[in-house]
Amino acid sequence: MGRMDLSLLADTAAGSGAPLAPRTLVEAHLPEPMLIDLLVRLLARAGELRAGEIACRLGVALSVIDPTLDFLRAEKLIEVPRRGSFDADVAYQLTDAGRKRADEAFDKCRYVGPMPVSLHDYVARVELQSIKGLRVSREAVRGALGDAVASDAMVDRLGSAVNSGRGIYLYGHSGSGKTYLAERMVRVVDGPIWVPHAIHVDGEIIQVFDPLIHHAIDESIETGVLDRQVIGDRRWVKAKRPVVVTGGELTMEMLDLEFDAHSRFYIAPPQMKANNGMMILDDLGRQRVPVRELMNRWIVPLDRHVDYMALHTGTKFQIPFDVNVVFSSNLPPSEIGDPAFLRRLGYKIHVGALDEGGYREVFRQACERSNLEFDQAAADYLIGTLHARSRLPLYATIPYDVISKLRDRATYLGESPRIDPESLRWAWDLYFAADESLGTAPSLDD
Repeated sequence: MGRMDLSLLADTAAGSGAPLAPRTLVEAHLPEPMLIDLLVRLLARAGELRAGEIACRLGVALSVIDPTLDFLRAEKLIEVPRRGSFDADVAYQLTDAGRKRADEAFDKCRYVGPMPVSLHDYVARVELQSIKGLRVSREAVRGALGDAVASDAMVDRLGSAVNSGRGIYLYGHSGSGKTYLAERMVRVVDGPIWVPHAIHVDGEIIQVFDPLIHHAIDESIETGVLDRQVIGDRRWVKAKRPVVVTGGELTMEMLDLEFDAHSRFYIAPPQMKANNGMMILDDLGRQRVPVRELMNRWIVPLDRHVDYMALHTGTKFQIPFDVNVVFSSNLPPSEIGDPAFLRRLGYKIHVGALDEGGYREVFRQACERSNLEFDQAAADYLIGTLHARSRLPLYATIPYDVISKLRDRATYLGESPRIDPESLRWAWDLYFAADESLGTAPSLDD
């Protein structure tokens, strides 16, 4: 067993779950030339910094960078404008030669931040905190769905699918509530993980941590202290399991590393940011790329739980694909791929119309959300007249979309909203006349 495996076992045995803080550059698994570039770029940006401040900004102990600081002083790239009473209080700044060296470092890469971790350490950490070990109960799924109206059969299908760790394909008519269910299913993805600020591969830096996706857990509040040994390696951020949602804007290019020509470092693609969590691909079929081409991109990740990335230098490497993927689409499974691909989608779950009891409950919730008093007779009219005449199934999104228009009109007229047959028909006509995806609007004429 290698050194990293042993350290991970020690990490787990310690009970903290946090990556162990490295004591030396060797333990940090970072090439010294990359650390030198980071140091001179940091000092070029910040000017004068104390040694303790430098270590803090790089996310490591002072012992990791001390030898490199001594080397830079010996090479006359940095100097000490003032000394403190202890090592961490010694101040450093660039010399003229150091500023020239920093310009060269900026030409290669403009990343300034915590030291990146190695690809090997990243892979080991993702495997250690795998989403595949997540187990959810029926109660957990019910709790995640909240007030979403779903049958016991649907709850059991969703729960089984999440526990499988395999791809989930939700399909059904527009308005059936697929996205609503998917967005609530993410609540079962629970527990903290550790996400690196960045990783390094073949001399290049890839930024992984995204504050819009990785919601950090405040360690100072949780532990009550800021001690480095308690928190662990500060190159990693403790965060909630991530959830990434993409829709019609998704392109094939977005699924590869994004290289910024100005900053000269990479941004991880969405599926890499979603590692140890969940990814929802909504509105499948609405992307500019053909749906089969897009789905073929997922064959290897779904089947082998790995993905392949390439740097602009030509270097290719493998990363874990530890993601619960949920596809949501109006398209039936037969239209998105051949049987070989569909086998890799572990669960194909149809989301259809509600039964009458479920639809009445959704109508009641819609009234509550719109601050309207629920009216049983109004529900009878919506179901028995408007739906019946148009022969439109009882889809879950219709009640709120219709009811909210009554609230909007009342606000405009400066009066209290009311629910009656005339008002419901007014809202119904507006709603479906504007919905071109249904083709011709349902006829409500006698």
